[in-house]
Amino acid sequence: MSDEQKVQEESAEQVEVTAETPEEAVAAAEPDALARAEEEIASLKDQLIRIQAEMQNVRRRAEMDVEKAHKFGLEKFANEMLNVVDNLERGLAAAPDEEATKAIREGIEMTLSVLISSLGRFSVEQINPEGEGFNPELHQAVTMIENPDVAPNTVLAVMQKGYTLHGRLLRPAMVVVSKGGSQIDESA
Repeated sequence: MSDEQKVQEESAEQVEVTAETPEEAVAAAEPDALARAEEEIASLKDQLIRIQAEMQNVRRRAEMDVEKAHKFGLEKFANEMLNVVDNLERGLAAAPDEEATKAIREGIEMTLSVLISSLGRFSVEQINPEGEGFNPELHQAVTMIENPDVAPNTVLAVMQKGYTLHGRLLRPAMVVVSKGGSQIDESA
């Protein structure tokens, strides 16, 4: 055989080898390459799902933070307004109920009423628990007094009213609470 014939046979063999599809060539070259590629795809899909879930969580937290900022942004201002309410209530308590001060009392009462209703429009609610049971989450006991006529842990008097903003406590009500004094035996 001549050299030319040998070269033609070798080139024909090369053509037969390259006639395979690319997938067959990869599978023939590395049989486990397809399995590794599928594992990598599964891993990347898992990472994508986790990243999407994390982004939803971040978005949800940001929305909640914005909502809280809107709800409780007035907290400092409301606390300052509570001082004004307290002073108006003290002024009413100190003003004598006489004909000479009647106009002043009415003016203070109207101002106090408008201020409390304005605070109410912004979800600032008053806590006036007189006669109710003591609630340590909303009330602060200033003192306890024995009183056999009232059930124990009942609010006898309110020293200073409390307030909430959207259900969150701004200031607890300062109260006098009954101790539930000793019962006197009248049959003796």
